[in-house]
Amino acid sequence: MALLQVEDPAPPPRGFALWELGFRPFYLFGAAFASLSIVLWILEYAGWLRVPYLEAPTRHAHEMLFGFAFAVIAGFLFTAVRNWTGRPTPTGGWLAAIVALWIAARASVIVAGPIVAGALNAAFPVAVAIGIGIPLAKSGNRRNYFFVALLVAVGLAALAVHLGSIGVLPWEARAVSISFTLDAVMFVIAVMAGRVMPMFTNNAIPGAGATRVAWLEKAALAGLVAVIVADLLEAPAGVIAPLAVVVAIAHAARWILWHPWRTLRTPLVWVLHAAYAWIPIHLLLRACAALDWIPAQFAIHALTIGAIGGMTIGMMTRTARGHTARPLRADAWEVACFALVQVAAVIRVFGGLAWRDGYLWTVLASGACWSLAYGIYAVRYWPILTRPRLDGKPG
Repeated sequence: MALLQVEDPAPPPRGFALWELGFRPFYLFGAAFASLSIVLWILEYAGWLRVPYLEAPTRHAHEMLFGFAFAVIAGFLFTAVRNWTGRPTPTGGWLAAIVALWIAARASVIVAGPIVAGALNAAFPVAVAIGIGIPLAKSGNRRNYFFVALLVAVGLAALAVHLGSIGVLPWEARAVSISFTLDAVMFVIAVMAGRVMPMFTNNAIPGAGATRVAWLEKAALAGLVAVIVADLLEAPAGVIAPLAVVVAIAHAARWILWHPWRTLRTPLVWVLHAAYAWIPIHLLLRACAALDWIPAQFAIHALTIGAIGGMTIGMMTRTARGHTARPLRADAWEVACFALVQVAAVIRVFGGLAWRDGYLWTVLASGACWSLAYGIYAVRYWPILTRPRLDGKPG
């Protein structure tokens, strides 16, 4: 364990700072949950866990989306909105209460009935929406109002999953809600990547020349909105397949303009580029799945492990370092986390496609890489996320 201790450039300040800003508890608990949950799930999937945990693929998807992904998104938004608006987001007891709500929602999926679980899982993103909506409204930051609407929509989707399981809504509402939430997370990643990745690339690598083309930015994001609408309407394969291919091309072109090949010596940047590359891969695989050329789970896991997993581990590292006044430099442990998530995605998607007879082993190997990556992050970042900033500033 000593090898995983953080080496700070100065003696670490004393005190407990977990509730000082939203990224701290949500990154820490989100990473721990991502690691432990997948360990339990793969043990259950392999038949080695006798006590039921998530039981069905829908519950697994539910927890990775409404549990893990939106915990990290909550931490990011609470931190980013404070920077965007110059106004406070939840801290202290208010932040602790929202984290407690998230924990209660996770427990409810296992021990409570669908009504209670649905209510708690719907309440969490709504609470986050309120937490960022107040400073956005007070500052007149209309550019980011869509995050509030998106969080409320995700809360409704979470509720629909549980109501669909008991027949209050049609059974199909569960799949549509999960699909919508996956698309919503992909949209959030695409929006934030467009805002920060060219800047991160150019700031970290002199002469990188990462650029944005206005019409392509709008077209790429509009394409994802079209995908969301098509999924909500349960459009036929004849619509989904060509749409997915066109949107994949737009996002691949967008990514190429950011010059990812120039980032290979800068892990805090290449991890974001590697993650974003999985979005066009996901969309191309979606087209293949719509045409029944491959099973849909390979397209899904290109998004969930490759894009979402890769982007979250990269942003969790970068923002945690930046907002605790530490150097924006990844060490060997952090690079190992980045690599393990990418390996998990490659094994789960391309390993599974190539080795159908060994599909179980690809699931287990991928899950082990994912769990190890986020487990290392949780241990490694415990002291960073629970101690005050090195410069003594609040946050």
